[in-house]
Amino acid sequence: MEKRATSVETLLFIAAIMAATCSPTKAAESTGSFGDNFNIMWSEDHFKTSADGQIWYLSLDKQTGCGFQTKQRYRFGWFSMKLKLVGGDSAGVVTAYYMCSENGAGPQRDELDFEFLGNRSGQPYLIQTNVYKNGNGSREMRHMLWFDPTEDYHTYSILWNNNQILYFVDSVPIRVFKNNGEANNFFPNEKPMYLFSSIWNADDWATRGGLEKTDWKNAPFVSSYQDFNVDACQWIDPYPACVSTTTEHWWDQYDAWHLSDTQKMDYAWVQRNLVIYDYCKDTERFSTLPKECSLSPWD
Repeated sequence: MEKRATSVETLLFIAAIMAATCSPTKAAESTGSFGDNFNIMWSEDHFKTSADGQIWYLSLDKQTGCGFQTKQRYRFGWFSMKLKLVGGDSAGVVTAYYMCSENGAGPQRDELDFEFLGNRSGQPYLIQTNVYKNGNGSREMRHMLWFDPTEDYHTYSILWNNNQILYFVDSVPIRVFKNNGEANNFFPNEKPMYLFSSIWNADDWATRGGLEKTDWKNAPFVSSYQDFNVDACQWIDPYPACVSTTTEHWWDQYDAWHLSDTQKMDYAWVQRNLVIYDYCKDTERFSTLPKECSLSPWD
């Protein structure tokens, strides 16, 4: 146990240096207050803000959770938010931060997910990411983190263009989802999406496959948010402004179609050290791996 602890400490130390020194992905300017950008989806009495309105809190108790969504839909761009997750014993609790083309889990939805899976005290949070197109998902990956996401705010971002989808944690790319440039049924690139976040009880599956249940004595469970940043094309009906992107958008130029050299180094480190589950390596689940699994993230 002592040897294992030492190796974990070394891993965390190296990761902290990497996160502090890596070249950040270009950020967008803050787009205003919560009310400028979002609507509460349900349980407004479980939503609070700081006195200055710059921090937003979603809470979960045994009765209900809470969620919000952007007022605008977007097609392609950069989407970023700082989150601080539920501390202490958070088993069974999921904080979701995601993009979706519908106002619910519709059967034909496109979706890009961050899901933060709570755990028993002292055990690490896991991040589950997923991609849906036309209601077809099953593209899960799970990662560990190199820090405690309950102690401070960290930035979680999605870069989405027609060539790739990148999931970032504090400037570090943890997942690359490539498009092959052909008509396909795996890459979401046609439907505009809202951005959502919510906190909810998922103790039927979220922690050790549902073995660890939510301890309601610890309620309310609270996740907090700040600094929403977006640099993206807004979709405006009936004549969408973003049927196609143009060269004026940094997130849809050559440098955003591929990992940079620095990002490749960071991504390789993540692949070696932090991946818990990758559907593209699950040959028991998939007799034939999904087509996109053959696409190289390095190209």
